[in-house]
Amino acid sequence: DTTMTQTRPYFELLVVDDLSTQEEAVIRSSFRSVQRPEDEFIYDVIVVPSFQDAIAAVLVNPNIQACILRSGFRYKSKRELGLFQRYLSNIGSVDVENVTSTDLSVILGRVIAELRPELDLYLITNMAVETYAAQDNESFRRIFYRETDYVERHLNIVRGINRRFETPFFSALKKYSRQPMGVFHAMPISRAKSLMCSHWIRDMLEFYGLNIFMAETSATSGGLDSLLQPTGPLKKAQELAARAFGARNTFFVTNGTSTANKIVVQALVNPGDIVLVDRDCHKSHHYGMVLAGAEVAYLDAYPLHQYSMYGGVPLREIKSLLLKYKASGRLHKVKMLLLTNCTFDGIVYDVERVMEECLAIKPDLVFLWDEAWFAFAAFNPVYRSRTGMNSARKLRRKYRTPEYRAEYQAYLKRTKGLDPNDHEAWLNMRLMPDPDAARIRVYATHSTHKTLTALRQGSMIHIYDQDFRQKVEAPFHEAYMTHTSTSPNYQILASLDLGRRQVELEGYELVNKQVETALALREQIKNQPLLSKYFDILGTDALIPEEYRPSGIKSYYDPEGGWCRMEDAWLYERDEFVIDPSRVTMFLGKTGVDGDTFKNEYLMNKYGIQINKTSRNTVLFMTNIGTSRSSIAYLIEGLLGIARELEWQREENSAAEHRILQRRIKSLTHDLPPLPDFSRFHPAFHRSVSGDTPEGDIRTAYFMGQNDSMCEFLRIDNNEMQRQMKEGRIMVSTTFVIPYPPGFPIMVPGQVISDEILTFMLELDVKEIHGYRPALGLSVFTEDALREVKNAESVSEIAEIVEVEHEQKSKKPAGRKLKKSETEASAPE
Repeated sequence: DTTMTQTRPYFELLVVDDLSTQEEAVIRSSFRSVQRPEDEFIYDVIVVPSFQDAIAAVLVNPNIQACILRSGFRYKSKRELGLFQRYLSNIGSVDVENVTSTDLSVILGRVIAELRPELDLYLITNMAVETYAAQDNESFRRIFYRETDYVERHLNIVRGINRRFETPFFSALKKYSRQPMGVFHAMPISRAKSLMCSHWIRDMLEFYGLNIFMAETSATSGGLDSLLQPTGPLKKAQELAARAFGARNTFFVTNGTSTANKIVVQALVNPGDIVLVDRDCHKSHHYGMVLAGAEVAYLDAYPLHQYSMYGGVPLREIKSLLLKYKASGRLHKVKMLLLTNCTFDGIVYDVERVMEECLAIKPDLVFLWDEAWFAFAAFNPVYRSRTGMNSARKLRRKYRTPEYRAEYQAYLKRTKGLDPNDHEAWLNMRLMPDPDAARIRVYATHSTHKTLTALRQGSMIHIYDQDFRQKVEAPFHEAYMTHTSTSPNYQILASLDLGRRQVELEGYELVNKQVETALALREQIKNQPLLSKYFDILGTDALIPEEYRPSGIKSYYDPEGGWCRMEDAWLYERDEFVIDPSRVTMFLGKTGVDGDTFKNEYLMNKYGIQINKTSRNTVLFMTNIGTSRSSIAYLIEGLLGIARELEWQREENSAAEHRILQRRIKSLTHDLPPLPDFSRFHPAFHRSVSGDTPEGDIRTAYFMGQNDSMCEFLRIDNNEMQRQMKEGRIMVSTTFVIPYPPGFPIMVPGQVISDEILTFMLELDVKEIHGYRPALGLSVFTEDALREVKNAESVSEIAEIVEVEHEQKSKKPAGRKLKKSETEASAPE
């Protein structure tokens, strides 16, 4: 009925049973007859006769929102399933001869729940329903006896859909906005009062419309709720979000994932705790470490020098550092591992393996996965396999099984004779944690607004921590209140609620389309002659070194099988790192145009195409759930226009202009500065007794750097700093120095400045470097300051030194080098 589907959301109900044509017709007409005009949704019935057909149906048909499994279907399909056959062979075979029909239904339910956990599954059986209901069949929402009460089934189906459709906070806010209300509190803009009476800003009301102002309030009563202490619709909305993303707890954040990251770090990390941190993670993590007083051990990701970007941190490096802490007797001080998954450039970890092997060394290690760009991954089975929440759930279940305990006992026998100090042997094998000792403690932060439907700054914190209630809940809420506004934006909160509804009902379809559009973009650029002449799309072989790809897969595309190789690398071969294909990195070296210029002068100024991430010789295109095929077509048209322009320029260039172009191309393809590794912390900020572990106290260094009496500026463009370094002076940064691109700190407070870092800075041709002022130079600690701090025996003594330095040098004697405050006052910008 077209009229009905236009006014009510439509979905499809999958019934799995081997039925005759007449029996199918009876089921369809029976379900149609019990649907009522007042129902919120309308649906139709699809019937498949086998286990394999059911799997194919839920994978290919995003309209399916509920499934009824009847105990009468067969296992094998009579159809030619093509590529699905290959997928089915990887989910494990079923011993059809020794499985009852109801057990086959239970197995199918588990498989469907793994593929599309959002679906509502119902089991209909001839067996005693009490017996099956008492079993641990969490895949099913309800089990029915094989009776013909279609009204009861219909009501359960509609109620199941409504569980995902409901938006507690958005509905409460909408209801509030429609009530007559006298406003005698803050916010003149509430109910649009200050706009309606204005002669000068009525255009604001015309532009935004009335509803947003009717819903703007600082009230937490009248059906609304408090974000800082939710008890009503906000509490319910966060619980629904936890269900959708597979978390035990979820918290909404209205000022972005930068704040979400700081909340998690402050809640979990105490001063002096050691945290292993990916050095090229988002700067909010670095500042979070400063606020928490953590001892930071930086991990270096593998470099991609030819593209001026980093990949991920190899598991071997993480294990090696944990083993060093174990050997030094300081493993108990290690609190957290912090990694970005996926990275801005689309590098994705094998999250489950990273956590499993780390837990084998430190069973109570906490994991913080910055998934700011990966919120969408929860709604596709391939992507979901490498998310923090899904991996946490899998590991917790795995360690409770007798099969894992048997494997662990065999592992103990194999490793019984190994020397604990033979790190090489332990690094070369897959480690297994003790199931009785391992604690699953996983946190993930999502920039929901980046990849799903939400207003800007709408983010979420997802938690799967077995020790949350006993150890973290109180400090977490304190950290949450520290960083959360008492005036949160209700529109952002409502959009998070709505975004959750959307992905629970159509996320599977939208993410699939997101990937399809990205794959289409990749193929068009690769196969169009003019585009491929100037632009290269970087694939798996370019962005992931071979040693991290045991599958040997160089490209996810296969002319015969399509993009099936992606599943091989992500799921079955389990490459250490994989590429998110919805992030399309395009190499520009052959154009002679650097990434920043291409982004601004070509894409934005000429075609109105907006991107964010660039490196010296690449730009990044990202598709999302809102990207349409028309958008992809427009991007390709724009790239073709740019390619034609480059072609014309080359044809018209003089000999001198041609030589200039060749020099630019050479600088972007061959003369690239090598990315510098993290050097080390200066001994003044490195408190390790043995000295063989790399952690440093960036908090002390950071706040020392705020005291201008302990710092000075030295220029690098006139070789002043280089000259003093050659004479033996150790230069130590007072602040974070972050060039854009690549967008990560190449220096942090307390870090020794190396020749490699200076070379990299001098060869960078970027305009934006936070923490560096060309007219003044780099801010470094004075030698006297480093000497005094190094000899201090405690943090309190360091604080006293800083205070004394400030008092003694408040009067500036003549004849000394300019300190920060003086240079800032005298030097031009």
